[in-house]
Amino acid sequence: MRIGIGYDVHAFAEGRALVLGGVSIPHHQGLAGHSDADVAAHAVMDALLGALREGDIGALFPDTDPTWKGADSLELLSQVAALVAERGFRIVDVDTVIACEVPKLAPFRDGMRSALASAMGVVAAQVGVKATTAEGLGFVGREEGVAAYAVALLEEEAQIPGS
Repeated sequence: MRIGIGYDVHAFAEGRALVLGGVSIPHHQGLAGHSDADVAAHAVMDALLGALREGDIGALFPDTDPTWKGADSLELLSQVAALVAERGFRIVDVDTVIACEVPKLAPFRDGMRSALASAMGVVAAQVGVKATTAEGLGFVGREEGVAAYAVALLEEEAQIPGS
């Protein structure tokens, strides 16, 4: 078994869509970033890569590479999930916390769980998504951006003798 932890943060920005956990959330601002800036998907990717001991998403999808400009983070997450399988592991469980004051995320929770699960090739029961506020404290509390934390549990696939 392997455990990884991930974290990501992006500032709010005008003129961008707000995408969290692969779901478009109605809000007057989106998040600034090279890709779609989906902090939840990014935190999950870093948790998976951490469990694999493969570094972070910046090494795999650098923001200096124009290939990833505006990239759909769920597509990137699918690539990370494929790497998990390629390295001989399977995703057992992923849990995510999204920290933001606004907008309220409870109505989108199940959609995020389904979207993240689909991108990873697992069932929604293997994915937790929670939202919290910062009680008015720090950059999240001042409504300057959104942060996300994730943990992932991987299990090494059984090796068949002679394979």
